[in-house]
Amino acid sequence: MELSDPASPKYSANDAINRRKSGRAKQKPVLYQQDPNISIVSNASGKRKRAELQGGDVVNDNEDGSEEESTVSESDGDPDEEELKEKRRRVAKSKKGHSKPAAKKPKTSADATTKLPMRPATNGVKKAKTWKPRARQNAAVEDGTGLYAEVFSQGQDLDELAADWLKRYDNHNTNAMCDLVNFVLKCTGCDLQVDVHDIEDPDNVASKLQDLQDEYQAQKLTDYPLISKARSGPSFRATMTGFFQSLIATSHASGLLYNDLVLIENIQVWVSTMSSSAIRPFRHTATVVSLTIATTVCSIMNEIVDNTAKTIRQKEGEQKKKPVNKERVAALQAKVHEGEKRRELAEGWLRDVFDAVFMHRYRDVDPRIRVECVVALGTWITTCSDIFFEGQYLRYLGWVLSDTSAPTRAEVIKQLAKLFKHKENVGRLRAFTERFRPRIVEMAAQDADPTIRASAVELLDKIRDVGLLEPDDIDTIGRLIFDTEPRVRKAVSKFFVENINDLFESTIEDLGGEDGLEEALGEEVDDDYDNPRKAWVKLKCLTEVLRSYDIEDGDEDATEREPRNSRDVLVVTGVDSRYSLATKAIYEQVSEVKEWEVIAGYLLYDHSSATDDNAGEDPQRAFKVRCQLSGREEIVLLEILNAAVKLRLLEAIDSSTDKKSKKTKARKEESREIQETTALHLAQVIPRLLKKFGANPATASAVLRLEHLLNLEIFQELRQDSTEYASLLDDINKQFLTHADGNVLAEASTALLHARSFEDLEEVTEGKLQELWDDTIGALRALAKKPSGSAKGRHLTDLSNTVHRISSLASISDCVTIFDGDTRPTSKGPSKPGAKVREILLGLMKSYAGVDDTEADTLVTNTMRAMLFYYMWTVHALREKISAGEQIGDVTHKEDFSAALASVISTKGKLDHVRLTAIGTLLDLYTLFATFRHLKVQQTAGNKDLDASASVAGLVQEVTPGAQGLITSSFIAAEKAFAKRSKRTIEPPAEDESLDDLESEPEDDSDDENEADDEEAFRRNQQRQQDVLLAEKRLCELSGKMVLALVGRVLDASGPAKGSLRKRLQRNQVKLGANFKEVLAYLDGPKPKKSHKAKATGKGKEAGNERAAEKSKAVITEDDEDDEGEAEDVVEEGDEEDLRRRELVEDRVEGGSGGEAGRGEASSSDVEDHVMGD
Repeated sequence: MELSDPASPKYSANDAINRRKSGRAKQKPVLYQQDPNISIVSNASGKRKRAELQGGDVVNDNEDGSEEESTVSESDGDPDEEELKEKRRRVAKSKKGHSKPAAKKPKTSADATTKLPMRPATNGVKKAKTWKPRARQNAAVEDGTGLYAEVFSQGQDLDELAADWLKRYDNHNTNAMCDLVNFVLKCTGCDLQVDVHDIEDPDNVASKLQDLQDEYQAQKLTDYPLISKARSGPSFRATMTGFFQSLIATSHASGLLYNDLVLIENIQVWVSTMSSSAIRPFRHTATVVSLTIATTVCSIMNEIVDNTAKTIRQKEGEQKKKPVNKERVAALQAKVHEGEKRRELAEGWLRDVFDAVFMHRYRDVDPRIRVECVVALGTWITTCSDIFFEGQYLRYLGWVLSDTSAPTRAEVIKQLAKLFKHKENVGRLRAFTERFRPRIVEMAAQDADPTIRASAVELLDKIRDVGLLEPDDIDTIGRLIFDTEPRVRKAVSKFFVENINDLFESTIEDLGGEDGLEEALGEEVDDDYDNPRKAWVKLKCLTEVLRSYDIEDGDEDATEREPRNSRDVLVVTGVDSRYSLATKAIYEQVSEVKEWEVIAGYLLYDHSSATDDNAGEDPQRAFKVRCQLSGREEIVLLEILNAAVKLRLLEAIDSSTDKKSKKTKARKEESREIQETTALHLAQVIPRLLKKFGANPATASAVLRLEHLLNLEIFQELRQDSTEYASLLDDINKQFLTHADGNVLAEASTALLHARSFEDLEEVTEGKLQELWDDTIGALRALAKKPSGSAKGRHLTDLSNTVHRISSLASISDCVTIFDGDTRPTSKGPSKPGAKVREILLGLMKSYAGVDDTEADTLVTNTMRAMLFYYMWTVHALREKISAGEQIGDVTHKEDFSAALASVISTKGKLDHVRLTAIGTLLDLYTLFATFRHLKVQQTAGNKDLDASASVAGLVQEVTPGAQGLITSSFIAAEKAFAKRSKRTIEPPAEDESLDDLESEPEDDSDDENEADDEEAFRRNQQRQQDVLLAEKRLCELSGKMVLALVGRVLDASGPAKGSLRKRLQRNQVKLGANFKEVLAYLDGPKPKKSHKAKATGKGKEAGNERAAEKSKAVITEDDEDDEGEAEDVVEEGDEEDLRRRELVEDRVEGGSGGEAGRGEASSSDVEDHVMGD
């Protein structure tokens, strides 16, 4: 056998002679056949290197020993100097990265030199260049030795490293296997190692690993490479798994995987045993290694199956030839048998990994390990479908759908989406879908993680495409178009639109098809939006589906709904309705929604002429009957119209201001044209819509919201006649005066406020506002003239509605002059003196405070609200006068109002909503005037003779002790009511507190649901949750008012009991929920500065050490990880940002709270005592 390797001794000697001639003695070349100490060593490229001596020691001229002396003695002379340098350079290069002495000399045989060198697994084809993780070398490599240092050294090719290891395994399998096991141990973060004797005794693997675990746990390490957050963390994982992939692939290509079964068996026995370790780093790392090996075997198995099938086709082709080449057929048949044998071996290995590793670790207590198992199983099913695409394996994915960890559930949904993506898999997935479809629907509708819900909806959309979703499930998912999470609405939009399209297509078929409908309607004109068109059918289907999905309102008509109690509902403006949010989600997918002019024309069309008579014979009449809108559907379509107009305007504005898009002159002009056209069309449509829908409060408020979208600046730039806009304001005023609904008044007030924001139209708007004031105040004076005995029934309702309008006007317009005025208009001549408006309102509040009637309570509540707005405007005017140095007027009437509020508080029950409103108004009044405490007064000519500072200081007063006692009793009652509703335990009452504060709360008998059916139980549960929320809202609102008064030093600021109310508020701060806790957090003041780098001392440090020790055990819950490393933001003392940031602090239940927190800690510690699946 001829050697051409330049690293051989012969080559080195001749090369030295050719380079130069020297007079020194030269070493005689040793022939290959004569030297028993030389064995062939090959690298991954197939080239032979300089051989090592048997025993593993390389010749080194700097070392003294018998081997060197014997070697030198055998030579004829000293070696050449250049040859020695070259030898030392090659030896140093081969030993780079090794800190241990070389392994013992393997036994050599006569045929050792005839074996081919091990090469990387390229399968005869040049392997495509794959991505290599950057900067694999990190700080951990510096401490590593052997195979670990080689793998994680920068610039090393993993395929070549795998081939080198297999070559070492071929020379001495025990040493190589020892190095591989130590590599896995080092990957776990463990510096402990096994030796050759441990490898030679496979029956002692469990015992040896137990010893290693004990030593490792004693070190109390808190981190390991797989979960390390260092910069090299992701690279570490990719490198580790990539090495094992290369190792299995290379051994497969060389045939060693099948010829030496001990190789895979030894790897499995160590890795499988380690995957059941009680130490998380061992268990996690070994599981990843084992799953990676199985995934690689799946790919190899596919390759084997493909090659075997190709060989069978070749054999069949040879058999068809004439004459038949029997030797060729026999060779192909042998190759087929070899492929079948390899396939059976690979299948056995896969089943062993599944039984020994996956079945225990897929329900491991660590969610990261469960995720690893789910990812691996999904890969196996798609890669090796002949084995794993069966019900007995798919069921594991279904079981993990109920996992407690959100990332695990998300990964299952991801893997299932890959399976349902291909329609050819439907047959195999049918049984799985029937079994686990309810759970997937439940996840889409009720999962705590919005991202998982969105992913589940997308999965169900794929299931719907293959026809495996039930109608009830379709409706359940369709209702998610009203979900509060934008991600869920966006995900369900495609699903929802498909439902609309199905209904639209069936409706068109019922109306005679596309051709018959077009013939009946005639040709559509683009600008003619008032005549029927096919788009109305799509809009009708949309409103029907949205209406059917709106389960909150039931089946009653909108005009017959009774208004809900004002104390249970917060009337707000500027917030999108659920229909608007749904429209926003489907806006890009339904072209009919983008054409808001078509929607407006559909609403304005008169459907009263459409009847069912002869509808079947006349297609046009059938179309009109089908498109007729009910009262409910009109409300829905008006909400859709609002959303469509808003989105159209935003789309036009964004297209002209988007920084990413190219701003062209044509685009800007198009955007401007859209805005102008929309403004002009809206100005014409709104009065028509108010004329048709203004009688119903629900539809009127929806139409009034359209005025908020009207760009009055463009309206004015187009030089439109101001009388047209004045006519629109007249329509708004009419709605304001004819409706008492809170939503209508709020929308009308916002529309008027929107009109006032434009200077060019301010004069017109102010005139319309003054007309409203005159009409409203005139109505109040007329109603107040009647004797109190006649103020019943309709008269009391009119009086309450008038005061409600006054409070709405006072919220947007300065009412000080109007409330302080003592004149009233007359129809026959000039104004005559009369009672002031604030005096009239104060008299009404005193007169009806003790009347036990719902309308009387509403009247008193609206009066208090109007008076509070009046004093807000008064404080604003006083501050302007003080800043200008003017003399302030008399505001002693404030004391009359506070006395009236105290009277209302004393006459109502402790938890009566009127009393709570009066308490809030009283505290707001005193807190409002407390803002003058730090106001600086300037001495001017107008006030130099007066004690201006004393006058201003006199405006700041404290709440009287009597009123403070009433406020405290209501707070105690509200606290107990919420504790009872939410089943929370609070501190026992003090000696001076009565035990019957909870006087008006009904008994909670909702737990007795044995006799009720499921629907009744659900209704009671919903009612119970609503009662808890209302009780918490009531408590937090009252507490918030009290906290502001305490901060403003107008409550509990003086007297012998100073500070007692503050302590009473904070008694149950940590026991009544996060909201109540954060409300009271304002009393604590600014937080002290805290350094982020400060080290924990004392108990905190000991607690940290205990947590670190626990993390090294088998179980570390997610809550423990979240509690570590938290740092609170530091805010400067006195900064306003401090108070705002309090709302962002995570709620931590402090010591002594007990309840659910204690149970949670106990259950967590119980789980940590064992590992699931072992």
